[in-house]
This record gives sequence, C-alpha cells and structure tokens, in this order.
Amino acid sequence: MLATGASAKTAVAALLDRGVAEEKIIFINLFSSLEGIRALHASYPGITIATAAIDEKLNNSKYIVPGCGDFGDRYFGTE
Repeated sequence: MLATGASAKTAVAALLDRGVAEEKIIFINLFSSLEGIRALHASYPGITIATAAIDEKLNNSKYIVPGCGDFGDRYFGTE
C-alpha cells in the first residue's frame, strides 16, 4: 500500500543509489492514497505507479481511509 509515500520514496532512493534508472522503476501495490501518489510522483516523476485502487484520504494517524490501516502494525502486532 502507498499511504504517505515515505517508505516508497526510501525504496526508490535505494534503487537509484544502486544505479537503477528512474524510468525503469515500476511501483506496484494494491491500494494507495492520493496523497501518497502525489508525494511519490513529486519526488520521482520518472517512475511508473500501478495501483489497484485509490482510497479517499489519510486519517489523523496517516492510515488510508477506508483502507486497512497500517498493515505493518496489524501484521506484526506493534500497535
């Protein structure tokens, strides 16, 4: 999922640091927030973003709404 775009930007930066051309990067996920898409595209306009669904917004906790919340927290039981 693509919520704020912070993790995705870190991943893209790691690929670029290793010599991958921005235009060769395809970010594929199940669902995104519009805010995350905008943030990722603003930082890396050359990448392709493919998503199955765009949810309405992020809530105050930065969870995608109506989405599934923070998957990492739910999966690892950290919140």
